[in-house]
Amino acid sequence: MTDMDWYAEFAGQARRRQLRPEPEWACGAVLDPVVVRSVQRFQVGESGDGENLIASAGRHRAAVELFVEEERTHARLLARLLEAAGARTIDGHWSDALFIRVRRACGPRLELMVLLIAEVVALGYYRALRDGAGDALTTEVAARILADEERHVPFHVDRLRERGIHGFVRAVWRVLTAGAVGIVLFGHGRALRGLGVPRIAFAAETWARFEQVLVDVHRGPSPVPGPRLRARPRGLV
Repeated sequence: MTDMDWYAEFAGQARRRQLRPEPEWACGAVLDPVVVRSVQRFQVGESGDGENLIASAGRHRAAVELFVEEERTHARLLARLLEAAGARTIDGHWSDALFIRVRRACGPRLELMVLLIAEVVALGYYRALRDGAGDALTTEVAARILADEERHVPFHVDRLRERGIHGFVRAVWRVLTAGAVGIVLFGHGRALRGLGVPRIAFAAETWARFEQVLVDVHRGPSPVPGPRLRARPRGLV
């Protein structure tokens, strides 16, 4: 897709979002405290200002601005979900601070690479939250965010394809991804387990999805989707 195609896609989604009713916040949410702490950290990650991304977007600027607005919407939805569950948001977390520092370290290409890692991780996380929370409001919020994240990955793949990823850079990207998955398993492993997704299943799914991203960046989008593991009901693992 061209930059104009992506702008039209994001703009259309923005219009649909304005017309869509808000989730039924008044119904409240019931979440395990471990999941609450996990959602708090993801809410921080979705709350970034995005100014650096916009400044380095070049001809994709208009689409990136709408992408950043979607991320802010995700942060707002998660904040409202936490409020509905009787919990508060947090001001920051070391993992998000580390992610931002690495993302901005070596220019626009590395920033896109690290951003794609975060988006790939988010696909597995929000799918687990949607399928495993056992709470209607949480399921709806996670499903809304997941639908956006499934569009974000090919958007960033298209942008990164223009810059090229080869040889040593691909190896570095794999190392960064392995580190990111390790951090997620360390910080969110108990929550994922409570949502019905064992650590090893989350790691395997995330890595398979990342390897598909590598293929897409190098060759173009694959017609075959990557594996999708649904959360397993509690007690079966």
